[in-house]
Amino acid sequence: MSHAPTSNGHFSVSQKFFFDAAHTLQRDIEREGSLRVHGHTYYAEVTVSGARDPATGMVVDLGLVRQHIEQLRPQLDHRMLDDVPGLGPATLENLCAFIWQALLPHFEGLSQVRVWRDSVGDGCTLGRA
Repeated sequence: MSHAPTSNGHFSVSQKFFFDAAHTLQRDIEREGSLRVHGHTYYAEVTVSGARDPATGMVVDLGLVRQHIEQLRPQLDHRMLDDVPGLGPATLENLCAFIWQALLPHFEGLSQVRVWRDSVGDGCTLGRA
Protein backbone atom coordinates (compact mmCIF):
# COMPACT_ATOMS: atom_id res chain seq x y z
CA MET A 1 0.00 0.00 0.00
CA SER A 2 1.47 3.34 -1.08
CA HIS A 3 1.38 6.34 1.23
CA ALA A 4 2.64 8.78 -1.42
CA PRO A 5 0.38 11.77 -2.07
CA THR A 6 -1.51 11.57 -5.33
CA SER A 7 -1.41 15.31 -6.08
CA ASN A 8 0.32 16.25 -9.30
CA GLY A 9 0.20 19.93 -8.39
CA HIS A 10 2.87 22.56 -8.59
CA PHE A 11 5.72 22.17 -6.09
CA SER A 12 8.57 24.46 -5.10
CA VAL A 13 11.75 23.22 -3.45
CA SER A 14 14.49 25.47 -2.11
CA GLN A 15 18.13 25.34 -1.14
CA LYS A 16 19.77 27.94 1.07
CA PHE A 17 23.46 28.89 1.20
CA PHE A 18 25.63 31.74 2.45
CA PHE A 19 28.76 33.60 1.52
CA ASP A 20 30.93 36.23 3.18
CA ALA A 21 32.10 39.08 0.98
CA ALA A 22 33.31 42.68 0.97
CA HIS A 23 32.36 45.57 -1.28
CA THR A 24 32.00 49.30 -1.64
CA LEU A 25 28.94 51.08 -2.99
CA GLN A 26 28.49 54.45 -4.68
CA ARG A 27 25.35 56.03 -3.23
CA ASP A 28 24.08 59.25 -1.73
CA ILE A 29 22.51 57.91 1.47
CA GLU A 30 24.91 56.50 4.09
CA ARG A 31 27.60 57.59 1.64
CA GLU A 32 30.68 57.63 3.90
CA GLY A 33 30.24 54.09 5.21
CA SER A 34 29.22 52.76 1.80
CA LEU A 35 32.34 54.11 0.09
CA ARG A 36 34.66 52.35 2.57
CA VAL A 37 35.39 48.69 2.04
CA HIS A 38 33.05 46.75 4.29
CA GLY A 39 31.66 43.25 4.39
CA HIS A 40 28.59 41.19 5.13
CA THR A 41 27.46 37.64 5.51
CA TYR A 42 24.97 37.19 2.69
CA TYR A 43 22.35 34.48 2.67
CA ALA A 44 20.78 33.22 -0.53
CA GLU A 45 17.99 30.83 -1.33
CA VAL A 46 17.23 29.39 -4.75
CA THR A 47 13.85 27.88 -5.57
CA VAL A 48 13.02 25.45 -8.35
CA SER A 49 9.36 24.85 -9.16
CA GLY A 50 7.41 22.38 -11.22
CA ALA A 51 5.64 19.06 -11.19
CA ARG A 52 7.06 15.99 -9.48
CA ASP A 53 8.77 13.48 -11.68
CA PRO A 54 6.64 10.34 -11.34
CA ALA A 55 9.71 8.10 -11.22
CA THR A 56 11.65 10.01 -8.54
CA GLY A 57 8.89 11.90 -6.74
CA MET A 58 11.05 15.04 -6.97
CA VAL A 59 10.81 18.34 -8.82
CA VAL A 60 14.61 18.34 -8.87
CA ASP A 61 17.23 16.43 -6.95
CA LEU A 62 18.43 18.92 -4.32
CA GLY A 63 21.82 17.22 -4.42
CA LEU A 64 22.16 18.50 -7.98
CA VAL A 65 21.12 22.00 -6.87
CA ARG A 66 23.77 21.89 -4.12
CA GLN A 67 26.42 20.80 -6.66
CA HIS A 68 25.72 23.82 -8.86
CA ILE A 69 25.63 26.16 -5.87
CA GLU A 70 29.04 24.84 -4.80
CA GLN A 71 30.38 25.67 -8.29
CA LEU A 72 28.95 29.21 -8.03
CA ARG A 73 29.76 29.96 -4.39
CA PRO A 74 33.56 30.36 -4.81
CA GLN A 75 32.91 33.24 -7.23
CA LEU A 76 31.30 35.17 -4.33
CA ASP A 77 32.62 33.78 -1.05
CA HIS A 78 35.48 35.73 0.55
CA ARG A 79 35.66 37.96 -2.52
CA MET A 80 35.72 41.66 -3.15
CA LEU A 81 32.36 41.86 -4.92
CA ASP A 82 33.43 45.02 -6.78
CA ASP A 83 35.88 42.79 -8.69
CA VAL A 84 33.51 39.92 -9.60
CA PRO A 85 33.16 39.85 -13.41
CA GLY A 86 29.58 40.29 -14.55
CA LEU A 87 28.18 41.39 -11.19
CA GLY A 88 28.22 45.18 -11.55
CA PRO A 89 27.67 47.29 -8.43
CA ALA A 90 27.36 44.99 -5.41
CA THR A 91 23.66 45.50 -4.75
CA LEU A 92 21.23 42.88 -3.52
CA GLU A 93 19.43 43.18 -6.86
CA ASN A 94 22.60 42.47 -8.83
CA LEU A 95 23.48 39.55 -6.57
CA CYS A 96 20.05 38.01 -7.23
CA ALA A 97 20.49 38.50 -10.99
CA PHE A 98 24.04 37.07 -10.91
CA ILE A 99 22.93 33.92 -9.08
CA TRP A 100 19.89 33.60 -11.37
CA GLN A 101 22.04 33.79 -14.52
CA ALA A 102 24.51 31.25 -13.15
CA LEU A 103 21.84 28.68 -12.26
CA LEU A 104 19.20 29.15 -14.96
CA PRO A 105 21.05 27.08 -17.61
CA HIS A 106 20.95 24.11 -15.23
CA PHE A 107 17.40 24.42 -13.88
CA GLU A 108 14.57 25.18 -16.29
CA GLY A 109 12.21 25.42 -13.34
CA LEU A 110 14.24 28.08 -11.50
CA SER A 111 11.49 30.29 -10.13
CA GLN A 112 13.06 32.48 -7.45
CA VAL A 113 16.35 33.71 -6.05
CA ARG A 114 16.41 35.52 -2.73
CA VAL A 115 19.43 37.27 -1.19
CA TRP A 116 19.43 38.88 2.25
CA ARG A 117 21.65 40.18 5.03
CA ASP A 118 20.45 39.33 8.53
CA SER A 119 22.85 41.83 10.09
CA VAL A 120 20.99 44.82 8.64
CA GLY A 121 17.61 43.19 7.98
CA ASP A 122 17.37 43.80 4.25
CA GLY A 123 16.81 41.51 1.30
CA CYS A 124 15.79 41.17 -2.32
CA THR A 125 13.82 38.56 -4.24
CA LEU A 126 13.97 37.93 -7.97
CA GLY A 127 11.26 35.73 -9.41
CA ARG A 128 9.51 34.91 -12.63
CA ALA A 129 6.89 37.48 -13.57
